Amino acid sequence: MLHFERWKIALIALVTLAGIFFTAPNFLPKGALSGLSFLPQKQINLGLDLRGGSYMLLQVDTASVSRDRLQQLVNDVRKTLRKENVLYTGLGVNGDAVTVRISNPEDVEKSTKAIRDLSSVVTANLLSGGLPARDLDVATSGGLITVKLTETAKIARAQSAIQQSMEIVRRRIDELGTTEPVIQQQGADRILVQVPGLDDPQRLKKLLGQTAKLNFRLVDSSTTAQQALATHNIPAGSEVLYMTEDPTRPLLVQRRVMVGGDSLVDAQPGFDSRSGEPIVSFRFDSTGARLFGEVTRDNVGKPFAIVLDDKVISAPVIREPILGGTGQISGNFTVQQANDLAILLRAGALPAPLNILEERTVGPGLGADSIRAGTIASIIGSVAVIIFMIAAYGLFGVFANLALLVNVVLIMGVLSMLQATLTLPGIAGIVLTIGTAVDANVLIYERIREEIRSGKSVIAAIEAGYNRALAPIIDANITHFISAAVLFELGSGPVRGFAVTLAIGVVTSVFTAVTVNRLIVATWVRRRRPKLLVL
Repeated sequence: MLHFERWKIALIALVTLAGIFFTAPNFLPKGALSGLSFLPQKQINLGLDLRGGSYMLLQVDTASVSRDRLQQLVNDVRKTLRKENVLYTGLGVNGDAVTVRISNPEDVEKSTKAIRDLSSVVTANLLSGGLPARDLDVATSGGLITVKLTETAKIARAQSAIQQSMEIVRRRIDELGTTEPVIQQQGADRILVQVPGLDDPQRLKKLLGQTAKLNFRLVDSSTTAQQALATHNIPAGSEVLYMTEDPTRPLLVQRRVMVGGDSLVDAQPGFDSRSGEPIVSFRFDSTGARLFGEVTRDNVGKPFAIVLDDKVISAPVIREPILGGTGQISGNFTVQQANDLAILLRAGALPAPLNILEERTVGPGLGADSIRAGTIASIIGSVAVIIFMIAAYGLFGVFANLALLVNVVLIMGVLSMLQATLTLPGIAGIVLTIGTAVDANVLIYERIREEIRSGKSVIAAIEAGYNRALAPIIDANITHFISAAVLFELGSGPVRGFAVTLAIGVVTSVFTAVTVNRLIVATWVRRRRPKLLVL
C-alpha cells in the first residue's frame, strides 16, 4: 500500500490532466482558444432540448415506391414486346398491376415468358426470415397478361426506400453545416429528425419536403399546352407541367426522360457571367454526359425542359450540342434558392416523398432553462454527496470527494473528446453518476472498517480493504455498464443520451475509486504514518 509504482502515478496524472485538457474549452467563450492551435477547440455538443432547434417527424410514402416501379415496368414491358415483335394493345397501369393484351394468341406464351424474365430477386427482412424471392407475379388470362408486385417486393422496396431516405436526409442536413443532427427510424415508415441550433426551420422543412427528382425532357412542339388543355386532347406520351416562374404557365412536355438526375455527380451555386443572376452549375457522370451530348446534338433548335419534382424550372432552347457533360440551370433564383437547389441535387433525390407528420421548434430559452435546472440539480446532488461522505467517513470522505471531482472532470472531458451530444436526460445521467460514484468508496471504506475491527494494523487494513473490495466493485459496475449498453442499443433519442453519460460515468467512477482515491490515501498514509485509524 505504501509503494505506488511511478508508472501508475504517471498514468493517473496523465489521465486526469487529459480530462482537464479536454474539459477546459467548455468553460471558455467559443473561439477563445482559436489562436492556440495546440489546445483542443472542441466543446460538448448540446442537444435539441438544451440548444434549441428544429424537430420533425417524417413519414415515407412507401406506396409511391410501388407506383413508380409499376410505371417503370410499363416501359420495360413495352421495350420487351417490341423486341419480340409482338403486337399488343392496352398497355398501362391498372390499379395495382400492369396489364397488356396480346393481339395474336400465338404470341401469348412467348410474351408471358419474356415479361416473366423481367423479374428480379429481392429479399425482405420482415418476410420469410429474409429468404430471397421473385419481385413479379405474372398471370395470363386469355390474351390478357397481368403483372403484379409480390408482397416480398413491396416490403423490400419499402425498407430500401426508408434507408435511402434516411441517408439522403442526413446528406441534405449535413450540407447546412449543422452539428450532430439526430436522424432515426421510428416504426415501419417514419423518420425522426432533430437539428440542434438550426434557426430557420422553414428552410429545413423546404429542403426535406422536396423529393428533388430532376430530369431532362424534350418539349412537345406538336401543339401548345393551352390548346391541349382547352380541347382536353393531350398527345399520347406527353403531359402538361407548369413552370415555376411567377406568373406560372403550362408547358407540354414529353413523358420520356432523356437524361435522369441520377447521373449527376456535382452541383454548385454560382452566377451567370453575362446577366449576373444566380444559377446552379451541374456535372454528369460519363454515362450521363454521353446521353446529354447525344440528346443536345440530335435536337438543336428545340426547347429542352429541366423538370424538378414535376415542375419545369426552365425550358431553354438547345443552341448547340453540349458535349462536355456540364451545364447550368437558371430560373430567376435568389442566392439562397440557388444554394438550396444545389444542396438538393448534390444530396440526391429521395426514393419517395416525405410527409411531415409533426413539426416543432424548440427555442433557446427552453434550452437555457434546462441547462440551468440541470446545473442546479448537479450542484445540489454534489453538495449532498460531499456532506454525507464527510459526515460518514471524516477525512476519508474528503478523499472520496476529491476523487469525485476528478470523476466529473473526466466525464466532461470524454464527452468533449468524443463530440457526444449532451441532452437533458444526459445531464440526468451525470447527476445519477455523481450520486452513485461514491458507491465504490463506500464498499472500500466499510471493508477497511471490518478489517480494523478484526485487529489488523492501519496499513494492513487499508491494503486488505482495497484488494478485497475490488472484485465486488468490478462486478457491480459491469452489470451497471451492461444496463447502459442495452439502453443505448434498444433506446432512441433521450434514452440514448441518458445511456451515453451513464456508461461513461460507470467507467470513470471505477477508475477514480480504484486508482485516484487509492493514490490519495496511499500518499496520506506514507506522510502521516497513522497508528490509529478512526473511520
